[in-house]
Amino acid sequence: MILYGLKNCDTCRKALKSLHEVTLCDVRADGVPKDVLKSAYEQFGAALLNIRSTTWRGLSEAERARDPMDLLVQHPALMKRPLIEQNGQLYLGWGKDVQDSLCGSCR
Repeated sequence: MILYGLKNCDTCRKALKSLHEVTLCDVRADGVPKDVLKSAYEQFGAALLNIRSTTWRGLSEAERARDPMDLLVQHPALMKRPLIEQNGQLYLGWGKDVQDSLCGSCR
């Protein structure tokens, strides 16, 4: 299982603490593989962009209008976190639905 997120993100830390046999891929340091990013965008669409983030608020209107995939490659911290890959299946965020799917009552 791979968790794509930020090592300093509280939500990512909660997920890491709850999950077993998971590897953290810090998106700021390592980025997200393009094939994973493409699959995630196909599955989650605009929900993959964290438009409440500080990074998003710092972008100009012209930058915000760019292709979301280009934005995510250039600014990986714009991705909603965590993005978790397990056996080819992708999960976004750390809501109750994702927690139930990945670890039952691991909260």
